[in-house]
Amino acid sequence: MVAPDNLNAEIWLSQGDTLQSIVARVMRIDGMVWQDPRRTGIVARFEGKVLGDSEKAYDYLENALKPYNLTPLFRVQRGKHVVLLAAGVLNPKPSRAIWNAVLFVLTVLSVFSAGVLYSYQGPADFGHGALPYLRQALLGGLAFTVSLLAILVSHEFGHYLVARRHGTAVTLPYFIPFPLSLFGTLGAFISLKAPPRNKKVLMDIGIAGPLAGMVVALPVLVLGLALSHVEPLPSTLAGGTSLMLEGNSVLYLLAKLVVFGKLLPAPPHSAGFSAVGYWVQYFFTGHPLPLGGEDVVLHPIAWAGWAGLLVTALNLIPLGTLDGGHVLFALLGEKARRLFWPLLSLLLLLGFVWSGWWIWAFLLLFLGRMYAEPLDQITPLDKRRRAIAWFGMVLFLLVFTPVPLQMLG
Repeated sequence: MVAPDNLNAEIWLSQGDTLQSIVARVMRIDGMVWQDPRRTGIVARFEGKVLGDSEKAYDYLENALKPYNLTPLFRVQRGKHVVLLAAGVLNPKPSRAIWNAVLFVLTVLSVFSAGVLYSYQGPADFGHGALPYLRQALLGGLAFTVSLLAILVSHEFGHYLVARRHGTAVTLPYFIPFPLSLFGTLGAFISLKAPPRNKKVLMDIGIAGPLAGMVVALPVLVLGLALSHVEPLPSTLAGGTSLMLEGNSVLYLLAKLVVFGKLLPAPPHSAGFSAVGYWVQYFFTGHPLPLGGEDVVLHPIAWAGWAGLLVTALNLIPLGTLDGGHVLFALLGEKARRLFWPLLSLLLLLGFVWSGWWIWAFLLLFLGRMYAEPLDQITPLDKRRRAIAWFGMVLFLLVFTPVPLQMLG
């Protein structure tokens, strides 16, 4: 867009009849108002009804208004179609890929170190007797790194390639290293350099990442579980020992059921609950703890697969600029904003069983009310895309983990 100082409203006003006639070719105009672009960036507002195919109407207006340095915006307000003429034409600047490459290399190193630490089962002093364990840990770290980054790369390039296919300007993925953490990374993101054209494009870009990531995460998880084994859990934790229990999503529970033939972790008893009652409570609260029962000891590949499910769930939270927020806005339009406080309240309630949700709620308090609004918000989703969008919401419920991690001891 052009800078406000360069806007000359008088030039556009002198072309008012021409601009109105251009808009009238695709819209029944019930009213119009000229505005000061130096204050709002909007030159004119037309209210009425877009005629015919709104997607084709937008394409026509975009091309017709480009010589006048104007960009059309399609909106729905109070049940009527509104066409806004925004000052300037989008002209995204090219990105510098060097930073993407540097961050990716740093993330590879950070993830590899996390994988080695997860895989190492030898003595703490790293003496000569630790060498065989270290070799095994290096192999485990490599397996973890390849598996986790395959999921993350697939997720981000799902977004990137679909955005490019639709002609939406977008950055390459930015991977975020997080040394000395459980996974070695905070994930990755891409940034839209221009608003998506319409809800179809927004939905396609938003859902492409989670679907592409899951295509890789599911076989990684199943392979990893097949390489894992089940062991008894201690009844109590001796001084200086600790235990980490990964949380359960519906999909993760089903994967363990398929591979091992039972729900894991398995408690020694149901603490007065029926089997179903125990698992409902344990799923949502992480209690009663299954100490004295048995659980799967995850191979590094399985650990990466579990992390892939968690990443997918976090991205599909239907708020703001998260992937789930894109999908929900494509489905509901401006009505999606009404769900902000109810959904945020649910996260706050979950914070009482896992405090990490309070951090997410705090972040979403500032980011969750921001949506990637399409230029054309009149064109609806077609039936196929609506079905895919609802599938994305169901996928979120399948991979969401109410209590992701518990550190005991």
